[in-house]
Amino acid sequence: MFAKPIRVKSNTAIKGSDRRKLKADLSTAFPSLSADELSELVPTKEELNVVKIYAHKGDAVTLYVLHKNPLFFELEKRLYPTVYVLWRYPALLPTFMTWPPVLQKMVGGADLMLPGVVVPSSGLPDVKHGDYCSVTLVNNGAPVAVGTAAVSTGEMHSLGMKGRGVCVLHTYMDHLWAFGDKSGPPSLPNAECDGQGEYEEDCEVNEMEMEEEEVVEKCVEEEQCPGETVTDQACSGVDALSLAEQEEEKKGNEEEDGNQDDQKMPQETMDALLLQCFLHALKSKVKKSELPLLTSTFLRNHMFACCPSGKQIDIKKSSYKKLSKFLQAMQKQHNLVRMKELTKGVESIVEVDWKNRQLRSFQVPEETEGKVAPVQDEGEGESPYQPPEITTMYSVSSRLEPLFLDVQKRKGTILQPAEVKHLVTEYVKKNELVDENNKNYVTVDPILCDCLLERSEYQEIGSLKWDDLFSRTLGRMQECYQIVYPGQRPIQKKGHIEPIDIAVSSRGSNKKVTLIKNLEVYGLDPAVVATALQRRVQASSVLQPIPGSKDKVLVQIQGNQIHQAGNLLLDHYQIPRKYINGLEKAPKGGKKK
Repeated sequence: MFAKPIRVKSNTAIKGSDRRKLKADLSTAFPSLSADELSELVPTKEELNVVKIYAHKGDAVTLYVLHKNPLFFELEKRLYPTVYVLWRYPALLPTFMTWPPVLQKMVGGADLMLPGVVVPSSGLPDVKHGDYCSVTLVNNGAPVAVGTAAVSTGEMHSLGMKGRGVCVLHTYMDHLWAFGDKSGPPSLPNAECDGQGEYEEDCEVNEMEMEEEEVVEKCVEEEQCPGETVTDQACSGVDALSLAEQEEEKKGNEEEDGNQDDQKMPQETMDALLLQCFLHALKSKVKKSELPLLTSTFLRNHMFACCPSGKQIDIKKSSYKKLSKFLQAMQKQHNLVRMKELTKGVESIVEVDWKNRQLRSFQVPEETEGKVAPVQDEGEGESPYQPPEITTMYSVSSRLEPLFLDVQKRKGTILQPAEVKHLVTEYVKKNELVDENNKNYVTVDPILCDCLLERSEYQEIGSLKWDDLFSRTLGRMQECYQIVYPGQRPIQKKGHIEPIDIAVSSRGSNKKVTLIKNLEVYGLDPAVVATALQRRVQASSVLQPIPGSKDKVLVQIQGNQIHQAGNLLLDHYQIPRKYINGLEKAPKGGKKK
């Protein structure tokens, strides 16, 4: 379902009532989760975002995102866990096991067919049609796919283990997984794979037979279900049964091409580069939702981004001389796109033949495969930026010093929230303050009364709930923070960490500039950020010292660039949204009055 790029509609923080409803819905959908596990997945005080997206087929999906990782997705009023959740709770869903080569097919959008299912000695899990289930590999117990059972366990046996087994919705390495931190699956023992050695021996003998059978099964399934567009990639894999031979031929061709590059005429070299960047842009950059697309925008935003490092696109040095002639050749000779003049004198790409054999067989060069855009790579330096780790801490105040006196925590001692809870719990247990009739309450002794209660509450409150006890304790401590830059020792400071501030200011009669400050707090070089942003928005930028601040610089760039600056900080530099102020001031789309 997420084999192709997704489109984000909105991203908002969850409300308190929706947070409680989500926790109740998860408890109903996954009764095996304990209360503590639910609290870990849906914490009370940490930021949890609701992201509404559209899948490539237009399906509306709601994501619940914690710490940048999507934990659950809701489709047609049904919640499904992502692989990030299943790696923490691998036994959450019934599991089917398959061979490692099958994973690539599922990533491409194919379902798991029964011939590819490995039946353990304990037998298949007991499922009914439509039940949640996950998929693991024989060499690792960490789930790599999530879906629903296509048929019940009894029907699987009655069908002779042929046909569709699991309707796969989400996999490791698909675009939903890429929406998170892109971490890999942990190495977990496969509880159902006691005879793993035997499986590995069988795998060596039957792997090619199994893969061939599976691909053919998928292609047959695709023809029966033409509505599922994800099968285009699976069916194109029929010719991949001789993959090793093709790779050897490809390597040989690459070596020959490398030797002949120097002998080619400049025009031929530029023509080949244009075609490569054109196919690369269509295959990995252009989305169907973007059509119709201005030809100038296609060149500037997509083809330039696909140009290999060390090379530069210059259409005037090609045999086409003009972009319009090159695109007309792509339309007439290759039948890849269809052009149309929607506005007089302005051409747009109105249609792309995604099933074109030349486009489907094109392999994205490894050099540019992981590159997002040259704008972001330039100006960063040799070592990639890593955001610092920021942890909220609490300092013991003079009022709370008697509470921590027994454990030698004096005024000014900095503690983590977990340490505070542990010390308070130990104090309650040591002094036997847990209410005998209701263990959810703690009796307030004189020290707790002086430390945590207001004077007006002395006669009214005789006991506190555990949550209230902890929140009152943290509320009467001074908040601090610890910041750890990569490769450096932790730094602890009092107060709140300064967020990156993005604001818009007016200059002159009708000119606006975007101002960004406090980048140094997060280990960012303002000059590098200014250069990256300048190239991204094609506007001039300057650095200015901040009056009254030592060693701090203000980045100023022409125009209201809050949206682009936010995308750069959030997506590229991975700065958490809660540490950026001013994103809500970005200009909203719509008709200008």
